[in-house]
Amino acid sequence: MHAACGRRVLIGRAAQLAELTAALDRAAAGTAGVVLVSGDAGVGKTHLVSALTRAARERGCAILVGQCAELGESMPYLPLADALWAAARAESPESDAVRAALDARPVLGRLLPDAEGAPGSASELGQQQLFGAALGLLGELGQERPVLLVLEDLHWADRSTRHLLTFLSRVLQRERVCLIGTYRSDDLHRRHPLRPVVAELLRLPNVTGVEVGPFGPGETADYLAALARGAGPVTAEVVERVHTRSEGNAFYAAELYSAESTGEDLPAGLADLLLSRVERLSEDAQRVVRVAAVAGRRIDDELVRRVSGLDEAAAGEALREVVSHQLLVPAGTGYTFRHALLREAVYADLLPGERTRLHADFARLLAGPAGGRRGSAAELAHHSLAAHDLPAAFAASVQAGREAQRLGAPAEAFEHFDRALELWDAVADPEDVAGTDRIDLSLTAVRASGQAGEIRRAISRLRRLLDLADPADVRLGVRIREHLASYLGDIDEDAESQRVARAAVAMLPPDPPTYERAAALATYARTLLYSDPEGEMPAIAEQAVEEARAAGAADAEASLLVTLGIHRELREADAAVAEVFARARDLAVADDNHPVALRAAFHHARTKFDRGDLAGATLAADEGVKLTLENGLGWSTFGTVLRSLQYLIHYTAGDWDEAVRLADGFGIQVVRPPEAQVSAYALFVEVARGADTVDERLRWMAPLWHGETFLTYVARGLAAEHALWQGDADTAIHHVYRVLDSLHPYETGVIRIAATGLWAQADRAARARAAGDDATAWAAAEAGDDLLRRARLVATTTWDGHPRAWLGLEGRAWLARAEAERLRLDGDPAPDAWRETADLFTFGDPDGGFVYEVARSRWRLAAALAESGDREAAAVEWRSATRIAERLGAAPLLGALRELGTRARLDTGRPASAPSGPFAALTVREREVLKLVAQGQGNRDIAAALFISPKTASVHVSNILAKLNVTSRTQAAALAHRENL
Repeated sequence: MHAACGRRVLIGRAAQLAELTAALDRAAAGTAGVVLVSGDAGVGKTHLVSALTRAARERGCAILVGQCAELGESMPYLPLADALWAAARAESPESDAVRAALDARPVLGRLLPDAEGAPGSASELGQQQLFGAALGLLGELGQERPVLLVLEDLHWADRSTRHLLTFLSRVLQRERVCLIGTYRSDDLHRRHPLRPVVAELLRLPNVTGVEVGPFGPGETADYLAALARGAGPVTAEVVERVHTRSEGNAFYAAELYSAESTGEDLPAGLADLLLSRVERLSEDAQRVVRVAAVAGRRIDDELVRRVSGLDEAAAGEALREVVSHQLLVPAGTGYTFRHALLREAVYADLLPGERTRLHADFARLLAGPAGGRRGSAAELAHHSLAAHDLPAAFAASVQAGREAQRLGAPAEAFEHFDRALELWDAVADPEDVAGTDRIDLSLTAVRASGQAGEIRRAISRLRRLLDLADPADVRLGVRIREHLASYLGDIDEDAESQRVARAAVAMLPPDPPTYERAAALATYARTLLYSDPEGEMPAIAEQAVEEARAAGAADAEASLLVTLGIHRELREADAAVAEVFARARDLAVADDNHPVALRAAFHHARTKFDRGDLAGATLAADEGVKLTLENGLGWSTFGTVLRSLQYLIHYTAGDWDEAVRLADGFGIQVVRPPEAQVSAYALFVEVARGADTVDERLRWMAPLWHGETFLTYVARGLAAEHALWQGDADTAIHHVYRVLDSLHPYETGVIRIAATGLWAQADRAARARAAGDDATAWAAAEAGDDLLRRARLVATTTWDGHPRAWLGLEGRAWLARAEAERLRLDGDPAPDAWRETADLFTFGDPDGGFVYEVARSRWRLAAALAESGDREAAAVEWRSATRIAERLGAAPLLGALRELGTRARLDTGRPASAPSGPFAALTVREREVLKLVAQGQGNRDIAAALFISPKTASVHVSNILAKLNVTSRTQAAALAHRENL
């Protein structure tokens, strides 16, 4: 790891550096100023000030940097002496001036280490005389060049230095001096001598404070990437782990990242540094900190007192001392550690027996008398396990899992159930204590894992359960296989999903009807949607509905209704299918099967969206998301897609402010596929607006999209658009083919991706034609034919080869876009194709529909009309697209429109006047070509300037010569000059 790289790169401090630089600029202009820079130890104050000193050096400033040391009051004026000594001996432009100024002021010279009688004589100097000398030296240096004086680590400053700081802050006025002081805010306890000084100085008009806060997650990621430069990429998991533990502290992050390669839990040097702060406390205060470390991140007064064994007065005084040193900080009715790593260090430093005893004390207090528990089951389980009380830990873990389920927290429920399963063999009568058997508890844990979005983990557990289950228990075998098939389908392992579901169905006879067989039939029917070569799905699903009703399996019936609804929709274009989905949702909700209810809710909203009913889709999606969040299923399979669909509907309707509000909860720094899938949707607006966050969001997703089809489709499809807006067709094409490789060839998403690929190939061909590169233009046309073939195939055929009855309004519009782009690829402006595309994207509402795509289509339509010579019609479309782009804040599209407006002269705001004289017969495009001919440009230059092919340019020139009745380009150019074209 190259730590120097990380230290040289300034990350996440742009605002603070701008404020410091502004103070330096004011000083250079003759207004002195003082800036006090605060922040926790290791947060990056010195790094920030170093960036300022480099900037000041580049501006020709005189630089004086001094540092305080942890020496108490024994070295008066240490930072000033340090600054003067270093500047006088440095090979810098100001060194001669500093030496001359010191020679003229012996009182300052005697501060230096090599002065006679130094350093002790400094304390005998007249303070006012020294202060005046320091002020005079700074003023003298400032006459030649601005001065930057940096006094670091003022929390260690001696009394004399604090007086000097106060003096200079009060009297520096017109001197060209900028004074920067840094101090650790976490060291300024209530009685710290610098605390009142800072409070006093910040009231002065020329003194400002700058706080250096911790890194955000993205800044930590950038910082670790800088540290690791040349050593390979830093994974998202490592970034999350380091950021969580360091809490954005740069020094802690660097130390923890270094420890990642050695396997250290907490680097010894970092632990020693953290513990040194605790060792300054009294014995009672140290005891309180140790008790708090065992309690966790948060603790209240009563628990501190009872576990520490201190009486109320002693405990209160100890807490006051700890809080004054900012090791614990008040939070609500209790206290938390100022930094989690401090708690880790204190906890790790406890003796094993001491740690066990303290955990046992907490467990006893939390359990309460006679089983009346005072704390949560999760807390009790934690302390009981650490105290090696396994029966209590087991019982509390089961209870904690059930509490988490009731609270809609499936991830936490899984962790608690998983801990109970680990303890199963270590306790007596586990079934009596848990109220269930081991297999049922395991299935409960699996369901919690799936609801939390950890689908692959759930699949792994189910496969192991198949090996553990009693083969004679057929109904249990069916349950396990049904769950496994369902989860396999969620990750697009369709073939295995169908095989496992078919096996589950075959294990039980249809008579008598059973819940397990009904559920297995529902899952099997769902798998047949995607691969049904024998056409058996409708009959099986209808039969399964009857079996589900006979078995009282309402949730299985609901799932079957959804499957039948999708099947009908594909083959019959039945608009009433939305009501089928709504009925299935209500049935599943009544049966308390929320995963099935969410699947139905998604398709209810989705089918309204596909039919252009954006208002109805919004209401349906909002209801679905509410159901999701109320039951803690936000990261389940349909929880994520419902939240994504809710965002997509607002994006489509042009309500981008609401879409951005929803995306605020998506997160950029993602480490799990469900998080990445939701986060990817934020790219729709970010790419369309050209936001700075696009590259960062894609960087976090990149390690996760391999093998994740849905994520690849959304993220890489939008990455392709992002590349195209930046003029990088080759990168866009690469993304397009990676998406197509991952999608099922009959998946409707292929159409949009193919259209994006055709956009890229059309841009590529236009550049090739302008450069005379016929081979590349031909290759682009071949690739375009393949992309259009794929799009047409999906538009007309379902997965199993049947004709597709319903594509959806958006699907039809994207197909039209693909057709129009294919024509553009050949250099054909094709205004009719682009007009059809724009009309289809309105979804039948001239003022609504897919607002952004309407604007993008009208941009292409305006260009096509202008190229065809109808500039007035082009201006109408151009103005419409521009208004939409301005309202949405779609910067890349707006930039393209403005370029088109300038090039085709569409931005005049008024209809073009009719041409007159010898040019009356020329079209708008021909007049544009004639202007370029008059400038002496050849056909290839004309083609490049107007984004047409050289062949088209040649045709325009021939038409111009014929209409002007001239025989050469020279004659045409002369006529253009004579008529002042």
